[in-house]
Amino acid sequence: MTDQLEDSPVLAEVLGDALPQLERFHAKLEQEGEPRGLIGPRDVDIIWERHILNSAAIVPYVQEAARGARYKTVADVGSGGGFPGLVAAACLPDHEFTLIEPMERRVEWLDECVREMQLPNVRIIRGRSGEVIAKVRKHAIHPYAVVTCRAVAPMTKLSGWTLPLLKPSGRLVALKGRSAQAELEKAADQITRFGGRNARVVEAAVGPGLESTHVVLVDKR
Repeated sequence: MTDQLEDSPVLAEVLGDALPQLERFHAKLEQEGEPRGLIGPRDVDIIWERHILNSAAIVPYVQEAARGARYKTVADVGSGGGFPGLVAAACLPDHEFTLIEPMERRVEWLDECVREMQLPNVRIIRGRSGEVIAKVRKHAIHPYAVVTCRAVAPMTKLSGWTLPLLKPSGRLVALKGRSAQAELEKAADQITRFGGRNARVVEAAVGPGLESTHVVLVDKR
């Protein structure tokens, strides 16, 4: 089954220098993604659009959030198959990415991908975000300039899993579905409680001629 965007000029236009690395990632997902439970059977011919370009939509928001930070550090919570963490790391080689994932078999997958894609700017922590938050609070790990995630949990839960990882004036950049605005309204108390402010939804371009996606941005006080 051939991907609908195979050989499309949109790929080079959106992904630029990261395209060769992401082609390796695409090939691995095409061969192993479904059997290893990382993508659904209906996703096999739309990996580029649904997973890779969708993940890459956060790149300008991560860049903007890390601009001016002394260390351009990004934590990706619940990395799973590598969305959006591996994709963003390939697109932003000057940013340091930490992928946080509790499931051993997914950590193995991420390790394999990091090696095959040759991503020196990625480290992987096997654990839940709560464990990493505890280390941040004990000053064993520096808080991050940016936290990213995709399809992890509703904002009522996500606020407590992500905002405590951020340094003051850091930013959460979360890929969300159409219900993003309603999620924000429901989670207003939790966002405030965990030090978030100025929560908003932006429509993020995925690529020329492709449907845009929704990104939630929350600043840390």
